[in-house]
Amino acid sequence: MPIRVNLDRVLLERRMSLTELADRVGVTIANLSILKTGKARAVRFSTLAALCRELDCQPGELIHYEPGPDDGPGDDEEA
Repeated sequence: MPIRVNLDRVLLERRMSLTELADRVGVTIANLSILKTGKARAVRFSTLAALCRELDCQPGELIHYEPGPDDGPGDDEEA
């Protein structure tokens, strides 16, 4: 998938643990771990907003688009 998640880097820069972030955002550690490892298939805007609020960042600092060989026609999923 051409969308990459930089949660590890942002957490390291903020010197915050995944556990602390989970507590602050109200999301399980398991769900944040799925997001962090890039295995998430979707993220709610409300979750993204809460992450940005607690990490004092912009959405683009957490996720970015990285085109690759798998990024072709027909690979899109419903929004």
